[in-house]
Amino acid sequence: MEKAFYEALQSGNRQSFLLREFDSSGFNAPYHFHPEFELTYIVQGSGKRYTGSYMDYFTDGDLVLLGSNLPHCWKLSDGDAQTSARSIVLQFNENFLGDTFFKKDEMQHIQMLLAKSDSGIAFTGNIVSTIKTSLETTLKMESNFDRVISFLQILQTLALSDEYMLLDKHRSIATISATEQQRLYAVWSYIVENFRGDISLAKAAAIANMTTNAFCKYFKKATRRTFIETVIDFRLTYAVQQLLQTYKPVSEIAFESGYNDVSQFHKNFKAKNKVSPLNYRKQFLKMAAKG
Repeated sequence: MEKAFYEALQSGNRQSFLLREFDSSGFNAPYHFHPEFELTYIVQGSGKRYTGSYMDYFTDGDLVLLGSNLPHCWKLSDGDAQTSARSIVLQFNENFLGDTFFKKDEMQHIQMLLAKSDSGIAFTGNIVSTIKTSLETTLKMESNFDRVISFLQILQTLALSDEYMLLDKHRSIATISATEQQRLYAVWSYIVENFRGDISLAKAAAIANMTTNAFCKYFKKATRRTFIETVIDFRLTYAVQQLLQTYKPVSEIAFESGYNDVSQFHKNFKAKNKVSPLNYRKQFLKMAAKG
């Protein structure tokens, strides 16, 4: 059975939070979730980033804050260059300084930041290099007290920034029970691992331990999109990346994106992007040449 894995994080030496560096092997983690918040900075590497039901592409300098129990994974692109991939990851529990610490007036901006992170937050602009420097500096600190102060400063800097975008903007699962969330995560994990190949509504329903009809209603109510719409979104997002970053023929991209019927791929792509796949690529290349 496909599932989003629960990851139990262990804090060594009774530390308040975890701050670690990972090499390329750290990107092998499956689609998973944990109660801790997570700030991830990609030092080097590129590929697909999955946040809840949202897929996007990451490269060097990617900086993302993930909320508690928000399922996620980073998958590196193929290629020998990916063996040098590296990330810095900071993970913490909201209550590590007490149940009410972040509810104090002085922490109001951080409290709002943590609330927004429920959808996943990708930071952009100058703040990325600022946070990168702070994370690298904190890694080298020997004093645990200094590390905590630096950590709080990192959160405050992020909280005051307006250089960001919310990722899974339509995430509504926070309103359902933890048990139901895990049921939904299992279905998303199935989509993440299989959208480029054969994917089955019946299999997804079985993973959720439901009949097909009951599952369709459940999924639409929980995500505000149908199961098929979600699969199509993943496939088209992947296709766009291939159109813009490779010179592969459109038909090859269609098949690699999970379509057995190229005409259906064209129909779905044009419905979402208002232009054909080939014209989408041409428009991008034209803008790139100007800029």
